[in-house]
Amino acid sequence: MSNQWRRVAAALANPDARRVYAELVAAETAAPSVAKRDRAIRTLATAGLIEPDASGTPRTNPTVFADLLAEAAEPRKEGVDRFIVDGRIAQYPARPTERLEVLRWAVGTAVTPDEVLTESEVNERLAELTDDFATLRRYLVDARLLERTPSGTSYARTAPTDRA
Repeated sequence: MSNQWRRVAAALANPDARRVYAELVAAETAAPSVAKRDRAIRTLATAGLIEPDASGTPRTNPTVFADLLAEAAEPRKEGVDRFIVDGRIAQYPARPTERLEVLRWAVGTAVTPDEVLTESEVNERLAELTDDFATLRRYLVDARLLERTPSGTSYARTAPTDRA
């Protein structure tokens, strides 16, 4: 998806750039007829680019471009969501506490409490969360969120704790 509209809106949010652009447009075009001017004013007003002042004279709306950019801004992601994209781990956090949050999310997403899974079942579920499921499985075991059963043939979630 192109962000060209953002560059245009940001340029036009700058009063100096907007004035120069208006001068260039005015120099390149002929003045419209009264009917076309009135129609253009209605179009610009509908778009929020101009608004009437106290006397009813059309004036430009100086904040329209900044408002447009602010409205379209994506909300800032917080917590685990900063590292998850489309339900998959996009990256592992460098900070241990944040990494532990992501690992808790992963184990909670992939394995239900009291469930015992074979290694291939664990791999299959973790593969839904990341391409490198073996690394994720190792991280979960190292964080003591997932453990190998004593027989060594399967895995289970550990009891929830704050340890890592």
